[in-house]
Amino acid sequence: MNDQTSGGVGRIETRGIEPVPDSERRGGPGSLFWMWFGANMGVLGITMGAALVTLYGLDLAQALLVTIAGSCGSFALVGWLSTTGRRSGAPGLTASRAVFGVRGNWGPTIVSWISFVGWETTMCTTAGFALLAVLGILGVPVTTPVIVGCILLVVTIAAVIGLLGHATIMWIQKWLTWIFGALTLAVVVLLAVTVDWPAVGGPSSVLGALGYIAAGTGLSWVAAGADYARYLPRTVSSAGLIAAVVGGAGIPLVVLITTGSLMAGSDPGLASASDPVAAIGASLPAWMLVPYLLAAAAGLIAAADLSLYSSGLNLLTGGIRITRMAAVCIDGVLVLAGGLYITVVAEDFYGPFTTFLTLLAVGLTAWAGVCAVDLATRRVYDTAGLTDTARGSTYWYTGGVNWAALGPWLIAIAAGLCFTTAAVGDDVWFAGPLAGTWLGENSMGWLVAGLTGAALHAVGRRLVGRPVETERL
Repeated sequence: MNDQTSGGVGRIETRGIEPVPDSERRGGPGSLFWMWFGANMGVLGITMGAALVTLYGLDLAQALLVTIAGSCGSFALVGWLSTTGRRSGAPGLTASRAVFGVRGNWGPTIVSWISFVGWETTMCTTAGFALLAVLGILGVPVTTPVIVGCILLVVTIAAVIGLLGHATIMWIQKWLTWIFGALTLAVVVLLAVTVDWPAVGGPSSVLGALGYIAAGTGLSWVAAGADYARYLPRTVSSAGLIAAVVGGAGIPLVVLITTGSLMAGSDPGLASASDPVAAIGASLPAWMLVPYLLAAAAGLIAAADLSLYSSGLNLLTGGIRITRMAAVCIDGVLVLAGGLYITVVAEDFYGPFTTFLTLLAVGLTAWAGVCAVDLATRRVYDTAGLTDTARGSTYWYTGGVNWAALGPWLIAIAAGLCFTTAAVGDDVWFAGPLAGTWLGENSMGWLVAGLTGAALHAVGRRLVGRPVETERL
């Protein structure tokens, strides 16, 4: 392996979005299992589980069904789209140029980048809450400088890991899973003891809850899977890759979200807590607080570093002429600013978070629907053509745009938003004209977007066709 380009553990990866050659591909699907496990063992899953009961009114059986279907189903889509990386050797949004054209791909790239930056901010902020709680236990006053210091520390750790790149991320994710995964399991057992079992129950809004879980788990990662699968050999089976992604993400998510659903019966305020880390910690014995908070911070950082890595690749795909390292640093500065706003200025954590998920899920599932149809019938990628943005290149199409893909994507977003409502409490930020219909009331805008994008692209690509592609490495 060319360490100068790919980097080893502890070495900076200098490769940007250029496809990974076969000579540098190693490992098997198991590496993806550990990576996704580590990225999904954060405490936000407990908060999401509480929302299933307190906000959507599900009983325990319904919450478990929604958790399994929403998290595992959405990550099955992540796994399927991850095969793009194995086949092309390129990051997900770079390979997307083959579908949308080198200029038409700018739209999906921007939506994906905003999503990553938003998630990074959310995860780093929550990890900062955990560190602040530890300091509070140690008797350190929580002042503004202390808050700034905690957020800066968390963002710096995540950014450094993102800078080092793929090899270091995969190594760290595996060890974080073993060490802090075991500790998180101990926390879950202790939290289960506090559950008020008779209080769990009530009427249901299953479809809305399903969309909420899908948007907060796999759908937020659909554009990232290929970024890590691109280092796997072409001979790795698609079934094994998808199973590793679903298993790695699904196991911790099902455990944590179910735990949150159980806890909501005795703590209805958990789902809307401005500091979810502290709200969960309040249910633990005093001797477990510090280990729990450290595990919480580690799990969130494990997800944030993946997001920082992928968002940096998105900037490069968008045509920003900088190195991957500079792209990660830019994102780090934005995350720091966002984290300080949430912790120092904003008062409501959960409301904007839910609204953020609702809107971005529409654009991401529309992109995933288009790409899933393309992937199902694609034979090869012109690997060299993925980084050739010159006029007349393989994926130039018409003026740099494949309207058979971009048109359906835009129409799908518009269709999805018609059934979407984004609100924080009683403050409605956006309501589509069909938000009052059955689909709208059940928060199915994201599903409408995905299916519309897939259907329209399936028709459009037959009318327009695709360029002549040869597998140039």
